[in-house]
Amino acid sequence: MPSSVKSARDIEENEMISPAKPRAGDDPDAEFGGTEARKVMEKKLLRKLDIRMSILIVIYILNYIDRNNASAARLRGFEDDLHLVGEQFNTILSILYVGYIIMQIPSNMFLNYMGRPSLYLPSCMIIWGTLSILTGITKNFVGALLTRFFLGFVEAAFFPGALFLLSKWYKRSELGTRTALLSCGSLISNAFGSLIASGILDGMEGKLGRSAWRWLFFIEGALTVFFAICAIFILPDFPNTTHGWLSPLEVRLAERRMEEDVGVGDETETEPAGQTAGLVMALTDWKVWWLAVALASMVVSLSFNAFFPTLSATMGYNRTDTLLLCAPPWVFATIIAFLDTRHSDKSGERFLHIAIPLGFGIVGFIIALSTMNTAARYISLFLMAQSYSGFITFLAWVSNTFARPPSKRAVALAWINAFSQLGNIAGSYVWPSGWGPSYRNSYAICIATNGLTIIMCYLFRTHLARLNKTAEEKEEAEGRPKGYRYML
Repeated sequence: MPSSVKSARDIEENEMISPAKPRAGDDPDAEFGGTEARKVMEKKLLRKLDIRMSILIVIYILNYIDRNNASAARLRGFEDDLHLVGEQFNTILSILYVGYIIMQIPSNMFLNYMGRPSLYLPSCMIIWGTLSILTGITKNFVGALLTRFFLGFVEAAFFPGALFLLSKWYKRSELGTRTALLSCGSLISNAFGSLIASGILDGMEGKLGRSAWRWLFFIEGALTVFFAICAIFILPDFPNTTHGWLSPLEVRLAERRMEEDVGVGDETETEPAGQTAGLVMALTDWKVWWLAVALASMVVSLSFNAFFPTLSATMGYNRTDTLLLCAPPWVFATIIAFLDTRHSDKSGERFLHIAIPLGFGIVGFIIALSTMNTAARYISLFLMAQSYSGFITFLAWVSNTFARPPSKRAVALAWINAFSQLGNIAGSYVWPSGWGPSYRNSYAICIATNGLTIIMCYLFRTHLARLNKTAEEKEEAEGRPKGYRYML
């Protein structure tokens, strides 16, 4: 093994990095005009950054709409027109995640090497928007299967790439809220995607001789391409590759903030030789695999998302009302996710902010499998949807845990997210129509996988707490200042 690649034990010990001591009499903020001037500049920097990063929310909304619009199309003849039988519809859903898994690690490694997310991510977006449009002209199972496979292949670039981009600009205490704002795009898409789909499916049937579900793919794919072109001019690059919209001093402040956050620079002080070193460092760190399995288990429990219109339909309303009823639970979930992650950032705590929403999700599953009462089942949809806030906080925890070097963080984020998509593949088969309308077996599976995730997160937190304690004792014995600490 190359000397630049560390063992899992070395990684774990060396991630607890102590900050460099400033020389006596030095003002660390002198280059920014002093402490007060720096505070003003930092607020301005974050404001500019947040404005530009907000385009990621729009992209994620479109990303999820393009991924999940097949579920809405199912209500208006998608299966009949393509002559789908048996489990073919479930296969069309699951095949997307095959391409999604394959591409995530290579994509994030390339993004870290290229350093230009403002070009790379919108380019991928243009391609997947085009593929979504092509889904609308498919005639059979094979055509739909191919477009969905390649859609997942290209969409894989966005979410891990967006998480990596956020981790290059925001400190650990800021990352949870920003991850929540990004991930709220998926929650908003579940809410308003259903409303958009309802409008298209009701108003476009037979236009130009096309079925309404085909217009759903045409219109939503075209929106994706339009916003992708806009994103080229809005998205920021990394601090060390950005130019134009920040002054050199603001770029230096952005780099300094990240150095101070973990006590070491993001590039020259931590990056081993070559991109493959980061790949090996990530895949030989057991913590990466542990979190990957925990997230995959959680994703199985969240698989109800792709079948939300189907679950809403079990309440007995017509197709339009069914889609409209999908929106309120996701609006509620968006609010809960923002509050949960914001409090997680302020308190510096992650585990409870994951476990509690997942616990309420279990309550929702129990209600759903226990009764066919319409009101109770609708309340259960709210409880299920809000469990997504635990998923969002989990993603912030991943970014916090693998802080340096950036090549390792890029692979860790991509691999954990990619591996978790096995949960989506399995989840595509957790809701067979034969188990409806009660879906008791489906809810039981979700309860089991949710519980497993909570247990794994608790054990992981216990391990990180032990690492923090060991580092603290070592610093006290050696008289060193307090260094990096894992968030618990």
